[in-house]
Amino acid sequence: MARRADPPAVPALYAFVQPGLETVAADEITRDLQGEVKRTDRGSVVFRMDEITPEVLKLRTTEDVFLLAWGSDSLTYKAGDLETIKRWTAKKADWANLFRLHHSVRPKTKGKPTFHLVCQMQGEHGYRRVDALDAMADGLAGFVPAGWVPAEENAWLEIWLTINGKTAVCGVRLSDRTMRHRTYKTDHVAASLRPTVAAAMVRLAGIGPGMTVLDPMCGAGTILAEAVALCEQRRIREVRYLGGDIDANAVFCAGQNLGRRGAIEPEKWDSTELPVPRRVVDRLICNPPFGKQLEKPEDIPELYDNAVAEWDRVLKPGGKAVILVSEMDALKEAIRPHEWRPLKQMRVRVLGQPAVLSVWQKPE
Repeated sequence: MARRADPPAVPALYAFVQPGLETVAADEITRDLQGEVKRTDRGSVVFRMDEITPEVLKLRTTEDVFLLAWGSDSLTYKAGDLETIKRWTAKKADWANLFRLHHSVRPKTKGKPTFHLVCQMQGEHGYRRVDALDAMADGLAGFVPAGWVPAEENAWLEIWLTINGKTAVCGVRLSDRTMRHRTYKTDHVAASLRPTVAAAMVRLAGIGPGMTVLDPMCGAGTILAEAVALCEQRRIREVRYLGGDIDANAVFCAGQNLGRRGAIEPEKWDSTELPVPRRVVDRLICNPPFGKQLEKPEDIPELYDNAVAEWDRVLKPGGKAVILVSEMDALKEAIRPHEWRPLKQMRVRVLGQPAVLSVWQKPE
């Protein structure tokens, strides 16, 4: 009797994340997907799952998720890398298995299958990005079925090569743009917070049943929308959401976006004079304006002083605040008189500039 062939191995996956949020994404992968994190690098998390299912597309702190074809930390920066990329693409990946798994997660739409090859490259190398893309394409020769049609946009299947210094990773993209842009976010304001960053802030807040959650400077409502999504996912009941902004256009945009995420009515208010009773808020989650967003950046210390004093008034003893700022020294000075205890601090990049995401607890 012929021996039955072993099933193809389940490949590793990798996710791209906003730099600085790797530990939060790793926690989501471990906790919500029961995945096993194998490695974290700046901006990426490599992990494994026993079975790859569409559940992987529900991750909220990641920008994109891929099936790993091959990866290496041994590029030489020289033109010889091109032959290496071609050889690894042709020899190291089980493309039939990768395509099969992709199809199980992303069922084909009507019409001929479309595909797109992508190459991203950072750092100085002895070759161009387009040369690396051509090398990958040469390695894929014969693996992409002849009937598939190249497409520049909205392709059903995408194969990415990402080069950063001496590191290269190649994989099949499982996610699409809605993983990082969200379908609910149809109205925007200037410098609006990325949903993946908002999702990380919400996870760090630790929302529980019956809590009151406040975003005193809600902008387009992204933080509140992510709070609703997480509570729905975890079946956290009876959470009360409060949010508002001093900008009438932001309040309108937030209302449009949050209208798709449950019964939340954002209000027009001044975050330094909130129409909220004292000591009723369990979790405060906020992304105050960065200095460059204000007409007078020198006003940041006064704004933070006044805002934190008001936040301290409405926050319950033992309550937590998750705050994202670029002017961390000003925030620390504003918090110091209130003696909030720092619990966590993470350096991230937002809108292309360094920022700090911090978690604080008000004394009991």
